[in-house]
This record gives sequence, structure tokens and C-alpha cells, in this order.
Amino acid sequence: MSDGFEAEKNTASAWFRTLRDDIVAAFEGLEDSQAGDGPAGRFEVSETTRTSDDGSDAGGGVMSVMRGGRVFEKVGVNISTVYGQLGDAAQKAMAARGVPGMAEDPRFWASGISLVAHMQNPHAPAVHMNTRMFWTPHAWWFGGGSDLNPCIEYAEDTAHFHATQKAHLDPHGEDHYPKLKAWADEYFYIPHRNRARGVGGIFMDDYCTGDWCKDFELTQDIGRAFLPAYVPLVEKRRNMPWNDADKDTQLIHRGLYAEYNLVYDRGTKFGLTTGHDANAVLMSLPPLAKWV
Repeated sequence: MSDGFEAEKNTASAWFRTLRDDIVAAFEGLEDSQAGDGPAGRFEVSETTRTSDDGSDAGGGVMSVMRGGRVFEKVGVNISTVYGQLGDAAQKAMAARGVPGMAEDPRFWASGISLVAHMQNPHAPAVHMNTRMFWTPHAWWFGGGSDLNPCIEYAEDTAHFHATQKAHLDPHGEDHYPKLKAWADEYFYIPHRNRARGVGGIFMDDYCTGDWCKDFELTQDIGRAFLPAYVPLVEKRRNMPWNDADKDTQLIHRGLYAEYNLVYDRGTKFGLTTGHDANAVLMSLPPLAKWV
């Protein structure tokens, strides 16, 4: 993996770590400012590793998970940088998506950040965010976005989340937000339930205009939009009174979330099929859920 794009790879990987650090600090700040009987939640941080079939190093990352906080029931903020050779199934999947030359040279490199938050208060919305860069000797691209998953919906929360993302995307061209919003609506749809997973957001995949710097700047602003889009909603809803019926609604919605991630999510499938740490890949699953 020493040839080509090394500077860009290092720059992207460093950015994802910086974004992770900013989000972890903001979330622990929410815990500190929340009144409660128990201690403020803190992230448990552990290294993840990945090995190739021959036992050689194939990258890894950092898994940061908070459980049982005052605000967050469970939240994970993971980063990873992995590399090696794609197996046959992954090669075929890449070829089907239009990536040339995979059979002749199946090397890959991928780096990104992935976040999922499940909340104590049912009125505070769950959320998902990830951004990533993928490289092969024949192609590179960016992907990701963020989407809001409230179990109890508030129209003003949805409007704020989308407006903040639009404000961060518009400097890159006012066509970006409607395109990425529609992409999210399509991607986060659950066919077997005939409904969306949440209230949407923005999403892109296989994104490459040929201008790496321009595309990376767009990816950075997708990441920068996350905290101002989400944190004010948590601050507004975290102290609202709730009852058993609200909690039941939350647990049922979490079941919907789990179904999507296990059945459809590309990132989950990629992580498991390429041998990444299963606990890190599945950190998106809620601590409690319910099916009726």
C-alpha cells in the first residue's frame, strides 16, 4: 500500500480522528452539564485491530463507547483505517458498482468515522453519522452523511437538523443539499416495513468528481455540520418528562433501527465481510429494543 495517494490518505485519516475528538468532547460536555444522581458518562476507549488471512497487519482503529450516561444510554464514536486485499465477494461487489480492475489488483484502503447515539430520554432523538474515504489502485471516492432518528418526532427539530446541513452544503453549490437529501431518503428506506428509518438527513456514496481536494472539503463540511445540527436538539429535549408509553415507543423504534442496520446497511456488511472487529462494526445496535 505504499504507492499512490499516501498524502491524501494520511490527510483524510487525520481529519476523521480530529472530528472524532471534537464529538467525544462535545458529548462528554453534555453529560457534565446534565443534572443526575449517577456520574456523568464517559467514553470507554479501546484499540481495534484487523489482520489479513496470512496474519499480516491490515489496519484497525479506535472504538469509543459510552454506556449508561445521564443523557446517552449508549453512544459509539468509532474511527478506523483498514487496508489489504478484498475477497472474492467484495471484489464482485465493487466491480458491480463500477470500480475497474478489481480482479487484477484487489488492494484497497479505507478510513472513516462512524457514530450512533441512543438516548435515555425518548424525546431526545437518536442519530447516526459517518463519513469515509475509500481507495483502490484504480479509483477513490468519499461517502457518508448524517440522519436523525427520533422515536417521537418534532417538526421544528427536523427543520433545524436539515437547515443546518443545508447551510454547510450550500457553499459547495446549492444543488448539493437537495441531491444528498434525496439520496438519504432513498438509502435509509426500509422496504420490508414500507417506511423510512427516521426523518432523513444527507447521504452520498461513491462520490468522486475527480478533484480530491474539492471532494474532501465537501466531506469535511458534512462532518462539521453534525454537532450544530444535533446538539441543540439534545439540549432542548433531554429534560422533558416522559412516561412508560414514551419508553415503549422508543424501544419499538430501536427495533426498526436494528433491522435496518443488520439487513441493509452497506457499512455493516463491509465491516463484517472484511474481518474488522465485530464489536466495533455492531456498536450501532441499541442496548435495548423491542418487537411487537
